[in-house]
This record gives sequence, C-alpha cells and structure tokens, in this order.
Amino acid sequence: MSGGWNTIESDAGVFTYLVDNLGVKDVQFEELIALDPVYLKQQIPVYGVIFLFKYPTGERPTNVPKDGTFDYGATENLFFAAQTIQNACGTQALLSVLLNKDGEIDIGHQLQEFKEFTGAFPSELRGEALSNSELIRDVHNSFARASPFIDETQRTANEDDDVYHFIAYTPINGILYELDGLQPAPISHGPSTFEEFPEKVIPVLQRRIERYPANEIRFNLLAMVRDLRIRAREIGDQDFLYREEQKRNAWQWENALRRHNFVGFVSEVLKGVVKQKLKEGGAAYEKWVAEAVGKTRKRLEERGKKEGAEQEGEL
Repeated sequence: MSGGWNTIESDAGVFTYLVDNLGVKDVQFEELIALDPVYLKQQIPVYGVIFLFKYPTGERPTNVPKDGTFDYGATENLFFAAQTIQNACGTQALLSVLLNKDGEIDIGHQLQEFKEFTGAFPSELRGEALSNSELIRDVHNSFARASPFIDETQRTANEDDDVYHFIAYTPINGILYELDGLQPAPISHGPSTFEEFPEKVIPVLQRRIERYPANEIRFNLLAMVRDLRIRAREIGDQDFLYREEQKRNAWQWENALRRHNFVGFVSEVLKGVVKQKLKEGGAAYEKWVAEAVGKTRKRLEERGKKEGAEQEGEL
C-alpha cells in the first residue's frame, strides 16, 4: 500500500484543474446548489456527480447495500477500483467517472495508458495501481492545502471522528451506478441512459441524504460537465463566456493560494509591527496590545450574542 496522499477539498476549481493537469480535455466541475433535476439538466452534458458526505465510521459492512444492489459482474465491463489508501477517495471518485466515458471524454494518453494497463486487474489490484501511480498522486497532492505542521501519526478513526468520503454516480452501459471504492462492487440503481441521468440521479441522492439526521448539512455535490466555455462559444454568448473566463481566473488564484504556506509571511509581518511599536516606546506597545485584546473580546461577545439570538429564534 502506497503512502503520501494528502487531503484535498471538495471544490469545483480544485477538481477542474486537477483533471486538467492529468491531461483530460474539455471537462469542468460545477457545484450543485440544489437537488433539482431541472437545474442539473441546465449543465448538460453531465458525465457524473461526485458526492462528499460524512462517513459513518461506526457502521459495519454488510452484504446488501442500503439502496440499490451490488453488481459484482459489472467490474468486467467497467472501471471500478477498491480504495486501498486514505485521502485518495476524491481523485478516485472523479477517475471512476472519467475512466468509464470511452468516446465521450478525451482523458489524455497518460490516463488512457493507465486504464489499459489495469484493464484486466481485479478491483483490489486496480486500487493498488492507482495508489502507487506517481502521476496521479503528484497531481492530487499539488492541490492539497499547504501546512506548516506535519502529523506523522496514524490511527484508526472512531465513531466520534468527523470522517468524510467521496463517491461517484454515473451512467454506464445503460445503468446508473454508484461507484464507491470502500464497497465490494459497483452498486446498481436501475436503468438510466446518459440523457436520463440528471432525472434519475436526484432521487438516489435524496434517499442517501435522508439517511442522516435532519440537522446534518455537511454534504457537497459536484457535477462533472463539459467545459461551459465551449457552450458559450457555440451559442455566441459573450457575456456567458466572459463570466466563465473570470471564474477560471478566480479558480487559478485560489488554487495558487492553497499551495502557499503563509505562516512565514504572517510571522514576518508580526515581527515588523512589533518592532515598530517598540521603537515608539514601551507605552505605545502596551497600548497596542491592550487595544487588540479589547477588540478581540468585543468580537467574541458580539458573536456570542448573535448565536444566542439565532438559537432563541430557532426555538
């Protein structure tokens, strides 16, 4: 089992440029803000949906899924890989869609070679091959947030931990599949053509979310769609094209910030401010610290009052 996979965010800009750096052509991700088939249809063509949810660490595996049916024979006709390492599930979920879209998406020669190389492997060995792919791991890790702190300890998550997991939903060979590397096989949710997918997947997602308490809102949905700039050019909508280009620029800026470790910068700024205050004299420094402490306390008090008012309103 390989190591060295870092956590990445469920973010449309992260996933879009991740697949772009893997050599995939004309694909982007859009965050779904509503479980509405009409809204999802507006993004067509929709290749699949990536779903992030809180993983129930206390649940025991069963031979029967809570929704749908295991399709053990499907692994001979589609790409399905077991997840064999932590933190790889986001990239594994998007690859579960990409590597099952022959003729629909240009995945580039490197991913095509990987797919052909692992084509005859069982799902466990495919998972090991994915985990040990330097190309995929390096691109994945390039989108992880920089951290000055390295945690070299590893432990098994317990029921009190917040653990999150990515899975994919996509239509393959006329069937709507749920592809989850922690399950023993693809899960079939019944017939679905590529065109029917936006309508068929929404009820499946709704049933999935309904398993959780009503106050659980920590979910995220990303639709894998064709590059929206292509549609803008096809219909000649310059405003639409401009907005999409601006969105890409913002994504690139945010991704650059994710890679940067700001601790050193903040430390130098703080040292500079302290040095300047000390030059002004000890009294100026003490006054500056006291004012900062006072402002922090005031913000905390205002936040506490606001949260208390919101709770009273909910009651």
